[in-house]
Amino acid sequence: MAGARNFREYSVWKEAVSFATCVYEVTGKLPWFEKKGLCDQLQRAAVSISSNIAEGAARTSDADFAHFLDFALGSAFEVETQLTIAKNVGYLEENLYKELYSKLMSIEKQLNGLITTIRKS
Repeated sequence: MAGARNFREYSVWKEAVSFATCVYEVTGKLPWFEKKGLCDQLQRAAVSISSNIAEGAARTSDADFAHFLDFALGSAFEVETQLTIAKNVGYLEENLYKELYSKLMSIEKQLNGLITTIRKS
């Protein structure tokens, strides 16, 4: 059983916060009629990644931490889906989509690695 962790020390948390900030910048430029639709959903899911890492880090057991990391990974997959939809309907140019997708893949890989490491210990 582990003690509370400092979520600020995890590079995946730092990247997830930076990513959510990028998502807010991008969604701020989407059509006004999407503000209550895809924009809100994308913002909430992006914020949820780092939020679940932070909340899980406060849990005292490795199993609980891994469970919250699973939530963070689920949110990352949700964001991936929403970015794909935004690209498909023409809200994101290909280059911007690829940039965001690349950042998200880095976060997903780190989360998978951290989950695997925690569950093995």
